[in-house]
Amino acid sequence: MTSAQAHRISGDRLHLHHGPIDIICQAWGPPAAVNDAYCRAARRFVGLLEELVAELPALRAESAALFGPIARNMSAAVAPFRRQFITPMAAVAGAVADTILQTMQGDGITRAYANNGGDIAVYLTPGQILRCAVANAGISCTTEITAQGRARGIATSGWRGRSWSRGIADAVTVLARTAAEADAAATMIANAVDLPNHPAIQRRPANTLQADSDLGARLVTTGVGPPLTPADVASAITAGMTAAQQYFDRGLIEAAAIFLQGESCTLNLQPDPTQTHLLLKEPALA
Repeated sequence: MTSAQAHRISGDRLHLHHGPIDIICQAWGPPAAVNDAYCRAARRFVGLLEELVAELPALRAESAALFGPIARNMSAAVAPFRRQFITPMAAVAGAVADTILQTMQGDGITRAYANNGGDIAVYLTPGQILRCAVANAGISCTTEITAQGRARGIATSGWRGRSWSRGIADAVTVLARTAAEADAAATMIANAVDLPNHPAIQRRPANTLQADSDLGARLVTTGVGPPLTPADVASAITAGMTAAQQYFDRGLIEAAAIFLQGESCTLNLQPDPTQTHLLLKEPALA
């Protein structure tokens, strides 16, 4: 494995890459402040993967002692969801984004984000705003993250994503107070979008697909098809929205969007008729 890499890229952004971690960062402010913020982010990135790997067995367990700051943040993010099975790994991408973003804050920076493969941590000073397009398979909605609001994290999960899912959602996008909390909630809502024992759903034990999966022998989705009936799609989405509403009522999330086979449902997000084909976009700041 190569060492941690940090490079400035087009659009005055910073690219951080090491093994499975791939982050795009951007900060706004005086050039010297932005440069300092990127230097801080690059320095913090060195050794970050090794820090996680050192506690990997504990991070893959439902309950174990954790010591590193990122590991503890992962554990705290999943704790409210432990009425059901979840491990700290459900929050790893978001927690890494939060960590890098934290190093970029202050010293003249007015707004910033760290996008770790679609799990995004956001920093806004008073009066600043972030507009995002959230979309899947031709369906889209928009949201605004304002300095006055609580949301500072965006995360997406689903069976088509980078990690295994126990549900059938094409995608579930969640806004929460941190990227780690959004990551954990998106995982749980995506798991809830499901049709148990449906013959069109293909599943396999997670540990037959990835031997060291934190899901062990629990079944994960490997295929959804042929196309589900409208009633099936509605039933699965309703199950997911029920979970999302419960999390919203408990103050764990700020908004959510569920996408499944051309249908969608949103909680505290507005449809956007001008967006017809975008996936979750790099934040567009205004």
